[in-house]
Amino acid sequence: MTKPKRKDRAADGRPETAEQAEERARTEEETAAAGEAAADAASNGTEPADPPAPAEVEVEEETEEDPLAKLAAERDEYLQLAQRAQADFENYRKRAAKDMAAAGARAKIGLVRDLLPVIDNLERALASADGDSALAQGVRLVLSDLNGVLAREGVSTLEPEGEQFDPTFHEALSTRSEDGAEAGVVLDVVEKGYRLGDTVIRPARVVVSA
Repeated sequence: MTKPKRKDRAADGRPETAEQAEERARTEEETAAAGEAAADAASNGTEPADPPAPAEVEVEEETEEDPLAKLAAERDEYLQLAQRAQADFENYRKRAAKDMAAAGARAKIGLVRDLLPVIDNLERALASADGDSALAQGVRLVLSDLNGVLAREGVSTLEPEGEQFDPTFHEALSTRSEDGAEAGVVLDVVEKGYRLGDTVIRPARVVVSA
């Protein structure tokens, strides 16, 4: 392939500078190389390879978080925290109320247990006193007031005479045989028992048939 003749002058007729001459020589070499490659491809029956495409630079798009979605997530988080706090407080309130009720019941039982010997002594005094005397009437009045206080506080007596013996509420002091009585029946109540709800403050002390 015939190379084009070199021109030592620029298009305007002035002598070429060194830079212009170097640029023209480079262009001529690239043109000659491209022509030779095309000729080789034509003789081999293949198409000339396309010049490599410029590399594409992937631009990463920055995704911005939706402010409404962020606010909704924060709202849900705070709502869950508030619900947990409310549930914890409700459980604490119930537990505190239960503990206070149990403490009140224990205090009440302790007070009643301390009063029972006083009531027993008043009953013994009333049993041995003259029923019409002023002393007997005074003892009867005091005993009635104390029993009224116990009743208002929910305390009830256990007087199981004639009932079947129950070790939950009764304490057997002795047994005796009695005609016509079934075994295990309470014959006599030696000392009354007392209970507060389902709690036995003092079991009834009884004599049971054998």
